[in-house]
Amino acid sequence: MLEGLPPHRPTHVMRLVTDERAARATTDLLGEIFDPAETAVAAFEAEDGRPWLLEAYFSEEPDEDAIRELIRPIVGAQADTAVFDTIERQDWVRASLEGLKPVRAGRFLVHGAHDRESVRPNDLPIEIEAALAFGTGHHGTTLGCLRALVGVLRRGRPGAVLDVGTGTGILAFAAARALHRTVVAGDLDPEAVATARGNARLNGLAGLVRFYEGPGVRHALAGRPRRFDLVFANILARPLRRLAPSLTSVVAEGGSIVLSGLIERDVPGVLSAYALNGFRLAERGHLEGWATLVLRRGGAAPRPIRRAVV
Repeated sequence: MLEGLPPHRPTHVMRLVTDERAARATTDLLGEIFDPAETAVAAFEAEDGRPWLLEAYFSEEPDEDAIRELIRPIVGAQADTAVFDTIERQDWVRASLEGLKPVRAGRFLVHGAHDRESVRPNDLPIEIEAALAFGTGHHGTTLGCLRALVGVLRRGRPGAVLDVGTGTGILAFAAARALHRTVVAGDLDPEAVATARGNARLNGLAGLVRFYEGPGVRHALAGRPRRFDLVFANILARPLRRLAPSLTSVVAEGGSIVLSGLIERDVPGVLSAYALNGFRLAERGHLEGWATLVLRRGGAAPRPIRRAVV
């Protein structure tokens, strides 16, 4: 589980071993208090199923004493066992990938260079070396979006595709590889765009993905009314609500928008924002505590909802 997406330039990390209840409660607390663009909190179950490891990433040096006192009501004396450390800018994602197995969603297989032998003849492989950007396919939001794409492709072949907040580019690559069509992908972080370009070259997709740097759809490649049959926005609840008018404006008639980066309590507010812009919930998936929503134009009137299996 992860509250907030990892900051692109983390400099410090806090690690704490505790039980599941405390790990989940601490994750929620830190996720509420700190800016999700600057801080991310991850909690992982140990292999034996007993202790949990909680990691909080910070984009600048945290106040260690203040954080210990903040979490003490939840974890008690374990607050004093929390370890704070600095991290090398390019090491944190690589370290997190060590030991991770390839991730599959339908025919899509996301893997690192060390798992190329896992690719089967009929797979649509995507090789990702994340460097500094978010999006390895192992996180519940990215995998949820990939599974949503599998569902979209079962219903038809969208023409124009846009990936907002592309990170490593994984969703754009999946669409480009499956459709053999040009996909537009953007991110407000220049380092993410540079990483995604490199990943596109690695996957032989440089000619099929057009990148832009900018927030939301504020770029000539993306800000095109009713242009895109499929739009991905795997970011966070607050920017998703704020971007609802602009994101929905670029979705074509009959098109879909896939939203993620949402924990369960975020869903009603996000659905309300998009309903105000004429979009209804068509499918809803849950994975590792995260929600993925597929919306289609049609307003807020109650309609049958098909739940995606994720």
